Amino acid sequence: MSSRRREWLVCATIFVLTAIEFLQLSMVAFGAGPIMGEVSITPEDFSLIAAVYASVAILVISMQRWWVTHLGGRLFIQCATAVSLLGAALCATSHDFSSFLLGRFVMALGGGVLFTSARMIIHNRLAGPKRFYGIKSLAYALALSIAAGPWLAAQMVSADTWSAIFWLLVVLDVVAFVLASFSLDNSLRGYEQGRSDWNPWQQVLLAGGSFGLLYSLQRFYYDFYGDALFVIGVLAAALLALIVYARHQRRHRQPLLHLGAMLHARYIAGIALFLFGYLMLGANNYVIPVMLQRTLGYSWATVGDFEAVGALAAAVTFTVVSKLLPRHPAPRKFWITGFVALGLFGIMLARFDPSANPWLHVLPALACYNIFLLTVLPIAAMQTFRQMENDETLFSNAQQVKNMLAQAGIALGISAATLGQQWRATVHYNVLNAQVTPDNPIYQATIHHIQDALSASVGPAQAGQIAVARVAQMLGQQAALLANIDHFTLIAVLAALGIVVTLMQRVFK
Repeated sequence: MSSRRREWLVCATIFVLTAIEFLQLSMVAFGAGPIMGEVSITPEDFSLIAAVYASVAILVISMQRWWVTHLGGRLFIQCATAVSLLGAALCATSHDFSSFLLGRFVMALGGGVLFTSARMIIHNRLAGPKRFYGIKSLAYALALSIAAGPWLAAQMVSADTWSAIFWLLVVLDVVAFVLASFSLDNSLRGYEQGRSDWNPWQQVLLAGGSFGLLYSLQRFYYDFYGDALFVIGVLAAALLALIVYARHQRRHRQPLLHLGAMLHARYIAGIALFLFGYLMLGANNYVIPVMLQRTLGYSWATVGDFEAVGALAAAVTFTVVSKLLPRHPAPRKFWITGFVALGLFGIMLARFDPSANPWLHVLPALACYNIFLLTVLPIAAMQTFRQMENDETLFSNAQQVKNMLAQAGIALGISAATLGQQWRATVHYNVLNAQVTPDNPIYQATIHHIQDALSASVGPAQAGQIAVARVAQMLGQQAALLANIDHFTLIAVLAALGIVVTLMQRVFK
């Protein structure tokens, strides 16, 4: 096989591995409601499954380098895609909580490492200018998957074929398996034997601590007041487990993850930026569909169209960024552009009028959000790991830690948004409900208007009951909308802080 053809296959492998990760992320998040209905699980159960997926993914990402040096890159990707395929098939054929949990568990075992592996293929298989083509393949896969995921999920949900979400992932796993078989080799098998090792009990601490952290944060939403001591106890135990794990990795002679060598200003600052980006990704992946579908009442198909068209800005953005980078590599201008776009996204949705045309008001906001993602995250990826590129094991470990934090960041973003929306909606509902009194002329006028409209068809008594119920529904909708506005106002404030920090920092020149 010619070197040019092999390089093309390597880039195609990178593209498909990245697409699997971000398609499953966006499709499962967007289609969560219909999936819950089809497999008869509650939101609480779905949150538990999400915590299991994230904690298992964190565990397998932590061992990615170890497996590659013991199996070889090609065999490792073949095994990972085969396991991911099995998990996706189990999810597609699931019918209850247990079967769907098993499917997501198996998906995480295989699919959790695919994005990390895609990034390491760039480092190991592409050198010099060719490496930038690999980075472009990864970035375009990320951008197009974020765009296509909600739209594909919306089409599948609208056609009552939710399982097609997972059958599509099965097909992509097969494609990745075939591409890896032709484009990769097992040259890393046996590389630097003895430099890294793992302790099963330490890995139990990592998995248990990750799950405990995510689970306890979700319990704050569902049952904090009912069992506060238990929730706080689980949270404290989880944090202790993660601290013990990190301390062991830092001090051990042959750690699985060489944390001690990573602790310098560039890497820590870059990881903080990544974590912020993934928190935004998780939080907004939850709030945007909630606002458009539940609060404003748009159909799944319409919301999918909004998100897909808005997310196409991500692909356009990276095309522009990739043209500018070789001539103007300094990161500050890209990050300021990204945070300005994030601020505009927050401002536009915080000032959104429900009666306005969503194609003229929601769509530009979503485009700005995707501009933020594709200016901040790729540039951070290029800047954060520069001091480690000559040490392959350390570079791989740094990527693993970043992607472990990405799994946690997305899950924590969803949890924070869920808790924040519940808190703010409750506050606003209480304020609005206090105005619903018999002596309030607006309340009385609304009740009479609804009664007059319905009394001819259902009778005066039933019309009065429906009117009261309708007012209660309107209060809930208004409270939810105000909570959404609070969320996007906070996003705008955080974007402004991001601009200030970017201008003041001296780590990245």
